[in-house]
Amino acid sequence: MFNFMVTSDGGLTTAGYAIAIIAGIVLFLAAIYFAGKHSEKQKLTTRQLVFCAVAMALAFVTSYLKIFTLPWGGSVTLCSMLLIVLVANWYGVGTGITVGLAYGILQFIQEPYVLSFFQVCCDYILAFAALGVAGFFAKQSHGLLKGYIAAVIARGAFHALGGYLYWMSYMPENFPKSLTAVYPIVYNYSYLVAEAIITVIVISIPAVAKALVQVKKAAIQ
Repeated sequence: MFNFMVTSDGGLTTAGYAIAIIAGIVLFLAAIYFAGKHSEKQKLTTRQLVFCAVAMALAFVTSYLKIFTLPWGGSVTLCSMLLIVLVANWYGVGTGITVGLAYGILQFIQEPYVLSFFQVCCDYILAFAALGVAGFFAKQSHGLLKGYIAAVIARGAFHALGGYLYWMSYMPENFPKSLTAVYPIVYNYSYLVAEAIITVIVISIPAVAKALVQVKKAAIQ
């Protein structure tokens, strides 16, 4: 059944794009619902809709601003993960995970590559949904920083899992067997940690930190 969505070279068919777009819209609407449940008023607001939409749109745009790209996938972008983490910080884990799911589908539409259904889940769906764990730290001191670090670790775990289960079988025959156990971890965390360092430096700038506090106040009003 999955084959009608995927071309012979691992891309998406027209039906695949249509289903992915519909799924992204449904998940985004679900995220808005969770945002409303998280608010004190227990209802959806135009403000929540706008902030979730803008955050996801900016994440998608900044994902194109790549500082460098690795040969087997993965890249260092201009703080694109931070935008999804902000949603989790504003509206909680449920909203963060759901927006992450929708964003993962956007990433899949942007650069689809399919080896199997579970590989897609690891590399796109679960990896980006994992950014929502940042919401667990929202009420702690330095919650945004702690949440961002936790989100990066969680996302990397799913990418590494996909590497173990699927990508290692595509390595050249002369690839050292001794590196099989560590390669998926090193490879995937190399670009994630590089982006995380850049992002942490940016959000640690006093002016940026103050601006983010003001944005959060506006988002949760």
